[in-house]
Amino acid sequence: MAKTNVHVLGMTEVQRHELETVSGAENLAFHNVLDYERLVETAEIDFEELLAAARSQLDAFDGTVDAIIAHWDFPVSVMVPILAAERGLPAPSLESVLKCEHKYWSRLEQRASIPECVPGFAAFDPFDDHALDTIDLDFPFWVKPVKAHSSNLGFKIEDEAGFREALAEIREHIEEIGDAFDAALSMVDLPPELQQWGGNTCLAEQFVQGTQAAPEGTVFRGTFRVHGVLDMHKDVDGTSFDRLDYPASSVPEHVQQRMIDATERYMKHVGFDNGCFNSEFMWDEEADQLWMIEVNTRISQSHSDLFAKVDGASNHEVAIDIALNREPRMPRREGQFHVAAQCMVFHDEDGVVTRVPTEEDKAALAERYPGIVLTSTVHEGDRLSELAGQDSYRYVVGKFYLGASSHDELGRLHAQIVKELPFEYASAGPDVDDEEGGR
Repeated sequence: MAKTNVHVLGMTEVQRHELETVSGAENLAFHNVLDYERLVETAEIDFEELLAAARSQLDAFDGTVDAIIAHWDFPVSVMVPILAAERGLPAPSLESVLKCEHKYWSRLEQRASIPECVPGFAAFDPFDDHALDTIDLDFPFWVKPVKAHSSNLGFKIEDEAGFREALAEIREHIEEIGDAFDAALSMVDLPPELQQWGGNTCLAEQFVQGTQAAPEGTVFRGTFRVHGVLDMHKDVDGTSFDRLDYPASSVPEHVQQRMIDATERYMKHVGFDNGCFNSEFMWDEEADQLWMIEVNTRISQSHSDLFAKVDGASNHEVAIDIALNREPRMPRREGQFHVAAQCMVFHDEDGVVTRVPTEEDKAALAERYPGIVLTSTVHEGDRLSELAGQDSYRYVVGKFYLGASSHDELGRLHAQIVKELPFEYASAGPDVDDEEGGR
């Protein structure tokens, strides 16, 4: 019997392995469309060229194109709705995706649908020398491009000097993604309030604090579902996420439900359908104030192994279901562990990577910690400051997935394992002979 062909943009070997564990995988054939390096590990993006290359590869495929799946941020997240629509395959509309991806457009739509969850915000031109005069927010506040990878080019602004420093860096790099995002925006009719705020625009946002959590779910033929809520733990400095826990326990269930309800109202308002999402919220417990941070228009791969460890199936199940025009299905609490986490491994200073964990190191780690999956995100010889997609505060060098019997045990194991990992670095200065080991 012929297999059903599922095409995945920028598929990695880790993803292929995860995809091949879904129910019915023996009847599916997974095909990569364009390289991960070309779509994700790049500092500059030519959206129209990538779209044309993906079209050409799909057209040349010797078989049927039965489903197209996105797992990555822009440009992949925007390319898939276009490619799927051209072939009559299930996917959200391009406009609904862009309403979520364009941070300023998303805030405008949030203000129209869930105003009680929206912090103060203002769009500004980073090339305007008087931009600060147009921002009616008190210090500190955040600034970020309307489209960027992760927290790249995102800054907490404490004063006017900090704003000037942030603008200098933003001006140097914003067009690397902003120009490509403009190419995507040109494919839809923008409302009048968006006309002057294209891909190279920035957003200033009120500084809010609290406990963060993330519902993940699907919308299929108008039916909204959430299959899990995750904790998003920040490091001690509060600048980077260092752990994702599943299932969530940091906020009460009634607050989780408020997050879910707000997400549903927003997704219905923007017309999002036939796709997966994950939304991020912050809860200020003292004020009982819920803030929406953002909405991503796909499953989070960071969550995949966590769902598998706890529920017995990864979230790839629902992504494949929807892409094949089937009602999404997820088991619940049928996995090996009570709780699971994605744990980040950071290095706080620039440097050149001189050692990463080997396969032997990973095997030894798995002997000590059953179920652990370690991935290095750097290679020997990499200079950390030259890596694409890093945030503005510290460098991610790896991540690992871990199951446990409790959230407290997850925290203890996270700290313990990070100390054991054999990452090593050399100074990034002119002399790189001085090695410094460890985190």
